[in-house]
Amino acid sequence: MNFRPRRRDYPELNLIPMIDVLIVLLIFLVLTTTFSREAELQIRLPEATGQSASEEKSVDVVIDTEGRYFVNDHQVVNTQIETLKKAILEAAGENKNPLLVINADQKTTHQAVITVLDAASQLGFTHVTFAAKSGAIENP
Repeated sequence: MNFRPRRRDYPELNLIPMIDVLIVLLIFLVLTTTFSREAELQIRLPEATGQSASEEKSVDVVIDTEGRYFVNDHQVVNTQIETLKKAILEAAGENKNPLLVINADQKTTHQAVITVLDAASQLGFTHVTFAAKSGAIENP
């Protein structure tokens, strides 16, 4: 007879496979995480003085669907950039850097809008904005 006490086998917890899984998860998370700090631009926006655009003299440039330009409700003779620049300068008067508001029809070509932006850039105008109709967008 064997009177020696029986040895109990305690369950053994093997930690090596668990550590391997955690390392794989850690590597996966590090490789797939996007760091928004790297893509963030560091800019300081200017503060508004509270003056609305209607209080200052602005130059309105309207572009219709056919690509014709109208500067302050006066049609520009042709679509050449030099003619457009002269019309904008005449409408600006003594103001050296007026607010230029571009009102382009939704079916206007991209080139017509770029021509106005190019003319404004060549004249040294830095205050350029686009007019848009407020409300819901309609599907054609």
